Amino acid sequence: MKRFLALFLAVLTLLLAGCSKEPVTVLTPEEAGLDPELFSDYDYSKLKDEGITLNVANWGEYLSINEPDMLDVNKAFEAITGITVNYKTYASNETLYSKLRSGGASYDVIFPSDYMLSKMIEEDLLQKLDYDNIPNLKNINPTFLNPEYDPENEYSVPYLWGMVCIIYNTAMVDEEITGWSSLWDEKYAGNILMFNNPRDAFGIALTYLGYSMNTENVAELEHASVILQEQKEIVQGYVMDEIFDKMEGGSAAIAPYYAGDALIMIEDNPDLTYCVPEEGTNQFVDAMCIPVTAKNKEAAEMYINFLCEAEVAYLNCDYTGYSTPNSAAFELLDEEVQNNPLSYPSDEYLMNNTEVFINLSPETNELTQTLWNQLKIGQSNPWFVPLFLLALIAATVLVNVLRARKKKRDSF
Repeated sequence: MKRFLALFLAVLTLLLAGCSKEPVTVLTPEEAGLDPELFSDYDYSKLKDEGITLNVANWGEYLSINEPDMLDVNKAFEAITGITVNYKTYASNETLYSKLRSGGASYDVIFPSDYMLSKMIEEDLLQKLDYDNIPNLKNINPTFLNPEYDPENEYSVPYLWGMVCIIYNTAMVDEEITGWSSLWDEKYAGNILMFNNPRDAFGIALTYLGYSMNTENVAELEHASVILQEQKEIVQGYVMDEIFDKMEGGSAAIAPYYAGDALIMIEDNPDLTYCVPEEGTNQFVDAMCIPVTAKNKEAAEMYINFLCEAEVAYLNCDYTGYSTPNSAAFELLDEEVQNNPLSYPSDEYLMNNTEVFINLSPETNELTQTLWNQLKIGQSNPWFVPLFLLALIAATVLVNVLRARKKKRDSF
């Protein structure tokens, strides 16, 4: 009886606490620092009393936050919704994938790139979106809808896009850089940086060799591996977000990187400039998705819709330097930015000079990862280990045969 009474009192206490909880006060978009004329009439307050914490994972330096002179879009979202944003960053698609696949992290909104998004769809790691909760999809340029990586646009909303370029320091490089060959030029030995992820690194090597960056040809992938092994001898380091300190600080001369980040680095160091490689390059799209493990789907869709608001999308585009697929945000950009050939090249240029990553077969992904692992652990010849093992087996067999013959002779 005492145990029952204690349980009853505990439940009653929780119920009374819930009833006495003060309703959450939220701000209007204008009070949160947003222009009401650029804002939709979406009801962002409808979940304000639910006590929701939204777990968001994004690339580093990829959202307008923590910048003194710019609106913090996460804080603005929290102010108008009453929802708390728990914001994390990751350095590569592969890192994000590993966390989701292993169950080591639980996110409500993520921002994978095109090919990884496709892989996640195939492996049932994403859930379909309810576009009744994302009416601002209307702001997305139709060119970016129904892409190859999500043909029915069931799982993703485009966030930002761009190209891969070469950024270099004119105080350390005394010539105009025009193509990928500069990343293999020995005169820049010790001053070359390279992507620290297999898809981008192999994409560059394959394009440099004249192959498709989406090839599934084993010989072509092994050829790319060979020249990446050769390049390793002159590479200072393999980097992702570390590139900012290295290039802005003048501790490296040349590197491939994403165009938006290149423009930000050029702003911070006037010695830096860029080129779009003449051999061609990668065009990428990063999109907003909801994992199947998300605990707050409607709130996640609200967050995606918020990032599609014209002013919010403009702020994120302006902060990151990347290109926006949001037509309403594009109209807010300065004419100089709209006409920048690195940020907004012509459709004809994109068609003739860029290639978009697609999801490759499991066999090709496994081979690429194996070759990458061999590169990173310092193995100079990917074929050496199997040949060595064959030689070892042959030697063992030969020794055993000789021993058997010796025993046979000794028995006579």
